[in-house]
Amino acid sequence: MERKRATAILLAGGSGTRMGGSVRKQYMELGGKPVLRYALEALERSPVISEIVLVVPEGEQDYCRREIVEPAEEACRAAQSGGKVRAIIPGGAERCFSVLNGLRAIQWPCEVCYIHDGARPFLDGETLERLARAVADGGTAVAGMPAKDTVKLADADGIVESTPNREAVWIVQTPQVFERALITEAYERMAEQYDALRAAGVNITDDAMVVERLMNRSVRLVPASYRNIKITTPEDLLIAEAFLRG
Repeated sequence: MERKRATAILLAGGSGTRMGGSVRKQYMELGGKPVLRYALEALERSPVISEIVLVVPEGEQDYCRREIVEPAEEACRAAQSGGKVRAIIPGGAERCFSVLNGLRAIQWPCEVCYIHDGARPFLDGETLERLARAVADGGTAVAGMPAKDTVKLADADGIVESTPNREAVWIVQTPQVFERALITEAYERMAEQYDALRAAGVNITDDAMVVERLMNRSVRLVPASYRNIKITTPEDLLIAEAFLRG
């Protein structure tokens, strides 16, 4: 398979309020290093990724370069990889605007964009390879896994309205991967229509829905891993520590 030049946008601009405490979740220590470093090192080591844009909270660019990027590059040097971070930029008021900032920061040749949440530390090289094959075939590739549990759709009062067939339900993860031209146009349209979308009750929660709604494109789900969890609450950090011990 011919490699397409790919840029990863690594999102670490969130406040992590659901974790509690004063330390942002992406900087919390997991197995002796910050959560964010795990995903960054996975991207640095992968031959799929050519460049990286790191999106962080406003004013924390220097901190992230010193405490996250430079140690990650040093750790990857032994594997003759690293040094892929081309830009460290501030995020936006919401995740969707952080992604848009990341897309606009790409000022070099790039055919494909990988968008990954920095709070998912267990990204692995095999998942990146599967996503690369899928996006080369169809222009979209979204990491996820089939749901293990039965899912109920409920109304505002918690009354069940329907029960989808579990075999058709996936839990969506990141990375979400798209041809650069496609995802860039989708997010530029999102920015133009943002107020109207919110007024219509549309809450933008992932990249795939931007492509689905604003570009009328289908997206392909690609199996990742049940370990590819997002650290959002203190319980998630305990699970992550158990994965490391295992």
